Amino acid sequence: MTLSVHTNTSAMIALQNLNKTNTDMVEVQNRINTGLKVSGAKDDSSVFAVAQGMRSDIGALGSVRSSLDRAVSIGDVAIAAGESISDLLIQMREKATAAMDPSIDTFSRQAFDGDFKALLEQVEVILDNAEFDGANLLNGSLTNGIAFLADANATRTVTLGAQDMSISGSVITIASNASLGTATLAGQVQSAIKISLDNVNQALADLGSDLKKMEAHRTFVGKLTDSLTEGVGNLVDADMAKESARLQALQVKQQLGVQALSIANTEPQIILSLFNG
Repeated sequence: MTLSVHTNTSAMIALQNLNKTNTDMVEVQNRINTGLKVSGAKDDSSVFAVAQGMRSDIGALGSVRSSLDRAVSIGDVAIAAGESISDLLIQMREKATAAMDPSIDTFSRQAFDGDFKALLEQVEVILDNAEFDGANLLNGSLTNGIAFLADANATRTVTLGAQDMSISGSVITIASNASLGTATLAGQVQSAIKISLDNVNQALADLGSDLKKMEAHRTFVGKLTDSLTEGVGNLVDADMAKESARLQALQVKQQLGVQALSIANTEPQIILSLFNG
């Protein structure tokens, strides 16, 4: 190697190595601070692009999960209300059957009729209150049910069907002005209650089936989100144990680099010794 007062090759090489070590130190410190080995596009453009796409899917699936959570809540409220209506119909049938007894007096028949009408009013109260977040599946306000998001692209939906349990409707066939005033009327009401009870129980079964489907899809979306999150982690998360060991090695390398540069900077002093008499 040529000795020159203008060019110190050893110092330049030592400085280059030290700068490289310092750059590696910054990279490792950034990974330790962020916990990411790929925190931006300049770290690894292809991996960053893939990770960002997966993060986008995770965010969209979060919206799907929220939609399905709402579906399950609406369905739970509807089922709770429907089960209460089914219980009331059982009580109403009991009153109607008792009112069919020709041996009871007028006072007893009026008592049964009053109880029956009170139960019928309670059914209407339940129907009016079977609502969650503005959606009511039982009062006839929704004819085609409600569609909810099913995928991250919002191209598919799952539907929670409505079950119209309005009085005098297709499910509850009891007339709104039904009465147990006579044994004959009580018999007619008793038949209508029996049909209505069967219809309500079938409607509950259909609603329960739809709700089961919603819950199953919500579980799937949750698992898919977890898998995507794990995938992103595999792509961009830093191995902290590895980075810790690398940091310690670079710290030693940095100290050695500083010493090497110091030694290289003293080389021009050798030239002076050549000219000493």
